[in-house]
Amino acid sequence: MLILSPPPGTVRYHVCAAASDDWAGDGVRSAAMRIASLLSSTTEIAFALGLGDDIVGVTFECDYPADARLGRAVLVGGLDSHAMTAREIDEAVRAASASQTPMYQLDEAAFAVSDPELVLTQDLCRVCALPAGDVDAALEHLGCRARVVSHDPHTLDQVLESIETIAAAAGVPERGHQLTGALRRRLASVAEAVAGRPRPRVFILEWTDPPFLAGHWVPDLVEAAGGEAVLAVPGERSFETTWEAIAAADPDVVVVAPCGFDLEGATALAAQAADRLPPGAAVWAIDANAYVVRPGPRLVDGAEQLAAILHGVGTIGEHAVRRIGPAGHLPMLDP
Repeated sequence: MLILSPPPGTVRYHVCAAASDDWAGDGVRSAAMRIASLLSSTTEIAFALGLGDDIVGVTFECDYPADARLGRAVLVGGLDSHAMTAREIDEAVRAASASQTPMYQLDEAAFAVSDPELVLTQDLCRVCALPAGDVDAALEHLGCRARVVSHDPHTLDQVLESIETIAAAAGVPERGHQLTGALRRRLASVAEAVAGRPRPRVFILEWTDPPFLAGHWVPDLVEAAGGEAVLAVPGERSFETTWEAIAAADPDVVVVAPCGFDLEGATALAAQAADRLPPGAAVWAIDANAYVVRPGPRLVDGAEQLAAILHGVGTIGEHAVRRIGPAGHLPMLDP
């Protein structure tokens, strides 16, 4: 799947001139804030920060927590890919990119009615969510009243920093520090549990037709879990590769984590691609939406699941990952 990314960076913060007065200069809000979350990861972050009651608008893809869309305006629509194959989705993305057709559309009427004071958006991937520029244009057209935070982390550390920045923008900075502190402690526990163990070579397959390797924060997850990420470069974008390059990398483990897919979808795509993968590698499918591709708090769950796969540390989640085969094995997990 074609991925378009801006230069590496983290959260950018923009304040419109006519923003709400419910904002104290010390970073603590003086009243409840109306929040529009225009990507799934920021919706997860906002809920994790205890801001669910403040969210007035979300996207059609926001599905965590389960009631994320309940009682809230759906402000962003996009391609319904449920009945499409991986190849068909890739072709649709490439065609939209070539014609400069937006993959996501902001419902300006619903956006105006929602009247948000804080808008959470992104510029990291223009084929994965609504670009921040579209939000800026809508705010200017409708009458700028909102603060805009663009959530654009490229590494795992930047994801955690972004959570703190979003918390500060919402006027709850201490909640951000508490949440990231807990997440960092969990990562430290994983690091301690896998310290000194052999590091299996791990390839994360982000798309199957054509094959894409996973970039950005995903290599950090592999390293955090006690593995060695092959082919990918931490902090760099995902990009297309070949089955021959994957075979030449000789991974011990392949984790199929297709962007936009849950465990059942990842399992189906992994089964379709299994005969193209290195025969000696252990192949797993993972709920990519939950644990790999969305830059939010559940990435730490993803690191824990990878540690369970690679080293038997912790518990493999029945609804998180699934062994596909073939008969490859990890020597460090043998009796």
